[in-house]
Amino acid sequence: MIILCALGKHQYGDRSRGLGTEYAAFIPALKNLGHDVRHFDIWDRALYCDFAELNLKLLKTVQNLRPDVLLTVPMHYEIWLETLGAIRSTSRTITVCWTTDDSWKYHEFSRFIGKAYHFITTTYPEILKKYKEDGIHRIMLTQWAANSKFLKEPLKARQCRYPVSFVGTAHGDRKKRINLLKKDGIDVRCFGHGWPEGSVPGNDVPRIFRDSVISLNFANARGINQIKARTFEVPGSGGFLLTENAANLEKFYIPDKEIDIFSSHADLIDKINFYLRHQEKRDEIALAGFIRTAKEHTYENRLINILEAIESARIKADNGAASSGRRIDLHEAVLDYRTNTFLRILRFFLLSVCVKILGHQKGPRAARRMVYEISWRLQGRKTYQASGWPGRMFPEI
Repeated sequence: MIILCALGKHQYGDRSRGLGTEYAAFIPALKNLGHDVRHFDIWDRALYCDFAELNLKLLKTVQNLRPDVLLTVPMHYEIWLETLGAIRSTSRTITVCWTTDDSWKYHEFSRFIGKAYHFITTTYPEILKKYKEDGIHRIMLTQWAANSKFLKEPLKARQCRYPVSFVGTAHGDRKKRINLLKKDGIDVRCFGHGWPEGSVPGNDVPRIFRDSVISLNFANARGINQIKARTFEVPGSGGFLLTENAANLEKFYIPDKEIDIFSSHADLIDKINFYLRHQEKRDEIALAGFIRTAKEHTYENRLINILEAIESARIKADNGAASSGRRIDLHEAVLDYRTNTFLRILRFFLLSVCVKILGHQKGPRAARRMVYEISWRLQGRKTYQASGWPGRMFPEI
């Protein structure tokens, strides 16, 4: 199959932060499965003058390439609902959306865009009921995984360079938690955006996992504790994972056998000290976690299941055919995208206030976020259309 992946190449569209998880994992995995894979970047704002240019180029790419599948990972409102409608009305391309963070993002994002796709995925079993209640029925349950490129058997603890490490962005309460560990005498090295060590190249991250006696994972960036890619990346890279618990984690790994879990700061301290002293036990768990990951938890495993579900449902006369329904002209949406005096004045006011309070780096993002939070609450689905306020007011942020 020809598969077009519309997702970000770099983390959050920021080239200084290294390759994004989805780009580094999905594209190689799909190629390993024998497909012709192309990439279209929807996160890097520097590539387009505004969202109208992005959406017109995406539609043109689909029309010229004629992919069998369009796999998207939107961050916010990059892809207009009108664009998805135009793709469905003018091609036989099956559209699939891989969602992220549905534990909190479903309410503000997924429920509004789900019907625009042929298929949508979620990594949260408890959210399936909400999709169905909202009339979104082609929903596939999946999960994050490990990149097979970096599968490597663990080192022995005595061979590791770092006693304890953490790789991830320094957001939320992570700095506070790391500082508490250091006050309790734990030698922990931190890598990623916002830490003194800074971001590290994507190829170096698996090496850090494998070079660490213990790799920490904090499962709560926002909302409830979540299973994220890091859960699988650490054992897949040959690391020993010590993580916070999250719902359904035991379906993927056996605690105390393939990974270990901590429930509080005191418990974390106790387990770090235990595994630093009992390295044979650590080595045993790390190896078992690696074997389980290599066998069951790679992106090839995840994506082949999704593609098989698509293939079984794709030959439907009324689903995705160019002759079905009204053909949608995206140029009508471009006209709706034009800004007006009210939005220009509102943008100027918000930027002025937010920049004055938060500075030139954080201020514009805060202004955009404020408009977005108001928009999805008041405008709902319209937020993700060409006429939505956030995209019209902040095309560059």
